[in-house]
Amino acid sequence: MMDITITINNAEVTASVEPRTTLADFLRDQRRMTSIHLGCEHGVCGACTIIADGAPVRSCIIYAVSCDGAVIQTIEGCDDDPIMAELRDAFTAHHGLQCGYCTPAMLMTARDIVTRLPHADADRVRLELAGNICRCTGYAGIVRAIMAVLEQRRKVG
Repeated sequence: MMDITITINNAEVTASVEPRTTLADFLRDQRRMTSIHLGCEHGVCGACTIIADGAPVRSCIIYAVSCDGAVIQTIEGCDDDPIMAELRDAFTAHHGLQCGYCTPAMLMTARDIVTRLPHADADRVRLELAGNICRCTGYAGIVRAIMAVLEQRRKVG
């Protein structure tokens, strides 16, 4: 076992983990953060996407011990986030979700797009979403939702 300290959703957490424990398993099993979904467990489907040190990452292919000292954000920590509120409303309005399995990771990626690429067009949004698989929506509603938030923020800002 190895001791690690990670800041998760603005709370510092110290825990003992096996060196082979993935960040996804640590977050799900030890921290009970069930928004991190496991699909492929090879970093391909994107269902486990979280934000680590400011960038979207696939938590299923990162060892928890390699995140010692990292700052992690999951959907559970976004309740009071105004950008996430806009995205949640837009996903609902534009039918950007169906079964919900990909939704937490899709929202985390969408938040990254909105904050990092405020002038993105629909083609760029699709490119940025390429690492997140959704088998229900066909992506049209998801792209419309993200574009709606981007366009609204451009008008305001």
